[in-house]
Amino acid sequence: MQLKTIQQTFHDSLDAIYEKTEVEHFFFMLSEFYFNLKRIDLAVNPDIVIEDYKCIFDALEQLKQQKPIQYILGETEFFGLPFKVNSNVLIPRPETEELVSLVLRDIKQKKTDSKTYSILDIGTGSGCIAITLAKHLKNASVYALDISNKALEVAKTNAELNAVDITFVKGDILNKSTKKLLFTDLEFDVIISNPPYVRVQEKALMKSNVLDNEPHLALFVEDNNPLLFYKAISEFAKTTLKANGTLYFEINEFLGKETVDLLKQNGYYSVKLKQDIFGKDRMVKGKNN
Repeated sequence: MQLKTIQQTFHDSLDAIYEKTEVEHFFFMLSEFYFNLKRIDLAVNPDIVIEDYKCIFDALEQLKQQKPIQYILGETEFFGLPFKVNSNVLIPRPETEELVSLVLRDIKQKKTDSKTYSILDIGTGSGCIAITLAKHLKNASVYALDISNKALEVAKTNAELNAVDITFVKGDILNKSTKKLLFTDLEFDVIISNPPYVRVQEKALMKSNVLDNEPHLALFVEDNNPLLFYKAISEFAKTTLKANGTLYFEINEFLGKETVDLLKQNGYYSVKLKQDIFGKDRMVKGKNN
């Protein structure tokens, strides 16, 4: 079958579900992944013929069901690094890249290249935050915590893929014994987290490809206690961060003020609310006394 015929089939099948530009993007992602053919190849030779095309039609069927392209491919990119992903972990997002950029920028501004940093990523999922920080901070000791064994399996695979050394820990941050059991005698310069923060009431605002595929354990909190994880992590960090160590959060865009107030109430200073590139409240950081 000609590749351009497959391309037209994608549009015939998907244009009613996705934007046409998105369908085009999906098609060329898959043609490069399965056939090592890029957009320029089809432009130069519009008569390219594909002999074994079952794989791309299987992917098309999954796209019809609005399965995320990253799960179909089993991989994605974050901060220029490759990451394996599956339905046990959230797909890394650009907003989280901004959070990582904030941490790296803050550390760079300190101009202490010789300093050894100790970093903890809470709710690591795919490991994208911890692994990226380890990749860019050669003198950092990085720990990553998650409650899910399946998520930790993915994160460990990604650490190997990106050739970084991470200490992975299974634990429940909502369990107050976590620090006593898992982090005895450890203190951190940085604690960072992108915890569950989507309220159940906000499900209606979400696309079905996210709602029906990504792990709800990593997404949702109850409407009556939306800062559950932020409370637990900020209390945990009070006794686990070094003096003047920094706590970083990715946050719900609708709860910026509430998250700032929470950190201030828990004794953090220099608490700052940061916006993402779309102007939405997305990050909060605060220093420990």
